[in-house]
Amino acid sequence: MAGALPFQIGNLQNLEILSLGNNSFSGSIPPPIFNISTALMIWLGFNQLSGQLPSTAGLGLPKLEGLYLELNELSGPIPTFISNASNLIFLQLTNNSFSGTVPDTFGNLKYLQRLDLGHNNLSSKPSSPVLSFLSSLTSCKSLEVLIFDDNPLITGELPVSVGNLSASLTLFYASHCNIKGSIPGEIGNLSKLFWLGLDHNDFTGTIPATLGSLRELQDVDLGSNKLEGSIPSELCHLERLAYLTLTDNKLFGPIPECLGDMVSLRNLFLGSNNFTSIPSTLTRLDGILFLELSSNSLNGSLPTDIGNWKSVTNLNLSDNQFSGAISSSIADLMHLTHLSLSGNMLQGSIPASFDELISLEYLDLSRNNLSGMIPKSLEKLQNLKHFNVSFNRLQGEIPSRGLFGNYSSQSFIGNEDLCGPSRLQVPPCKTDPSKSANLLKYILPAIGSVILVSFAVFILLRSRNTKTELPIQENLPPLPEWRRISYHDLAQATDGFSDSNLLGVGSFGSVYKGTLSTGMTIAVKVFHVNQDRAFKSFDIECEVLRNIRHRNLVKIISSCSNVEFKALVLEFMSNGSLEKWLYSDNHFLNVLQRLNIVIDIVLALEYLHHGHTLPVVHCDIKPNNILLDTDMIAHLGDFGIAKLLGEEDAMIQTKTLATIGYMSPEYGSEGIVSTKGDVYSFGILVMETFTRKKPTDDMFGEEMSLKRWVKESLPSSVVDVVDSKLLNTREREGLAAKDCILSILQLALECSPEVAEERIDMEEVVARLKKIKTMYLRGTEQV
Repeated sequence: MAGALPFQIGNLQNLEILSLGNNSFSGSIPPPIFNISTALMIWLGFNQLSGQLPSTAGLGLPKLEGLYLELNELSGPIPTFISNASNLIFLQLTNNSFSGTVPDTFGNLKYLQRLDLGHNNLSSKPSSPVLSFLSSLTSCKSLEVLIFDDNPLITGELPVSVGNLSASLTLFYASHCNIKGSIPGEIGNLSKLFWLGLDHNDFTGTIPATLGSLRELQDVDLGSNKLEGSIPSELCHLERLAYLTLTDNKLFGPIPECLGDMVSLRNLFLGSNNFTSIPSTLTRLDGILFLELSSNSLNGSLPTDIGNWKSVTNLNLSDNQFSGAISSSIADLMHLTHLSLSGNMLQGSIPASFDELISLEYLDLSRNNLSGMIPKSLEKLQNLKHFNVSFNRLQGEIPSRGLFGNYSSQSFIGNEDLCGPSRLQVPPCKTDPSKSANLLKYILPAIGSVILVSFAVFILLRSRNTKTELPIQENLPPLPEWRRISYHDLAQATDGFSDSNLLGVGSFGSVYKGTLSTGMTIAVKVFHVNQDRAFKSFDIECEVLRNIRHRNLVKIISSCSNVEFKALVLEFMSNGSLEKWLYSDNHFLNVLQRLNIVIDIVLALEYLHHGHTLPVVHCDIKPNNILLDTDMIAHLGDFGIAKLLGEEDAMIQTKTLATIGYMSPEYGSEGIVSTKGDVYSFGILVMETFTRKKPTDDMFGEEMSLKRWVKESLPSSVVDVVDSKLLNTREREGLAAKDCILSILQLALECSPEVAEERIDMEEVVARLKKIKTMYLRGTEQV
């Protein structure tokens, strides 16, 4: 909905909940809205509302518990009447342009649990050297969340009374506020705190050792300040700490050995300080994902057991004083996507084993003393978008295949003995004519012999296969890009369908990874030969997949079918299933990645339901059937129980059961199949994706379901159901992320009413999700 809010809304009698958020309303908020004496909640967030809030004396909201005005364009001071809403529990004013001082009268809100003033232009009292509004909030004994980040006019010091804030406080976020002075040791009194964000301020002094008493802390960000001294060993007592950011301070000395005992650490950011050494114990952090130690004074050799960081995805050791060779054990970092060792004094050659880092996207080895040749094996790294070996002592020919054809001369500058194509601004590689002639004299006859022998063997095998192999039937239309693949080819590709190549086992078959003789990696779905339903599933998948083509559907390459064997040859998805990414401790999806995945799937479902003459109902939407390719693009797969609706069918009936927890009520009770059933399953999938709770989790039973749990938590308690990994994200868009997830979960609920007719369709879901993504990106740009 768009346009101005009707002035007459304020005349509604007995109105308790006004929920108009996540629309496109513009203009000012009609003052009568703030005079609805019966109102319990007012949600106008995620619009384009502007102007000032009314300040007229006498306006009041005596029963109001929640006021949500986030992500609008409101300006002017925060009116004092808000402090008169004595029952207020949730006040959310983030991402606006409010100005003036933060009212000290917020202390009157004795039931206040959440105060979010982030991303505005608020200031503190110029007459007070400390932030006096914090002292007033010590009266709010129920306060759990306090956020006032990115208000650059809030200057002053944290008062000692910050230690007297509510004992229930879990989140204290005050970055980008120009706060000065030292961090009071009394902050260690906030025993329930799990997120402390004081980054991008002007704090001086040392890190208070009292932080070590906050045993619930999961995220500490003190980056971009002027803190001095060493890291207090007391921080190592924080057994739950997952994120520690101390980047861009004046800290010095060795990195404490006890950090290696903090097995819960996932992100450690210590860059741009003056640390001098890495303790050997740090390689015990086998669950670390991000390790950022750049721009320090670290010296000596790289850790010899660097391969112990098996989960790490981003490793930055640049601009230090490391010397010696690059350990070959670095090839054990199979999940590594970003590696920077630039600006050190490393010697020796580039390990050829780098070619095993198949996930690598960014590699910077520039400004070292590396010698030898650039390993030609690096051409195999198909994801390596950024490559820089400039200013070393490398020599020989620059590789030319793979992504090396995309790199510019800047990747190789400063290596006088490199040669290659002129576009890289290096000399051409020289060849010795006499040696070439001698080589050809021996090579050409050998090549001719190999060709003749190979041809003879090919003729012999072809004649044998013609007599002995069972007939192959292609169950798919002969499109040009499909190639015929025999049982022999599949057996050879999968090493005889060995367990070492087994990717997973389902109700109707097993899936194997294989590599064809051409080098192409495939997934082979082999249907169980002893199940009639499995062979029927094979026929269904062939029937469905011959009619559909879409970017977000798993691509079928070919099929192989005879009396005793049926298989589908599918595009291999290198990043596995959404199930794996949600529930594996070694994988993590941020908010944007999860949002992109659900958008990919809804685009696939929109195509299935509305994209061609005969609608297709998938019937089994769940995380295990959503597969991710190298670029983390999601593809919907497994059409084993899908249904094609005829032109006259809005729904059909079936006796085939889908997966418990995801199937719609009408499917489970009556076997009714319609596109609305997929919509329901998609809604459950979305809830699971952002809560990381399966619908079959032990916490759910007859009285509580995933859907009910989510519904009862919105909008005020959304943080209670969101995957905690998303709440602790190190990306500064954490607040915009919460509002984004709130909108997504509300949309998921609209997909999953018990009555099919009340569910929205996929075309509307697509439009809504794209808008949510736009709003989220807009919110992150403001942080």
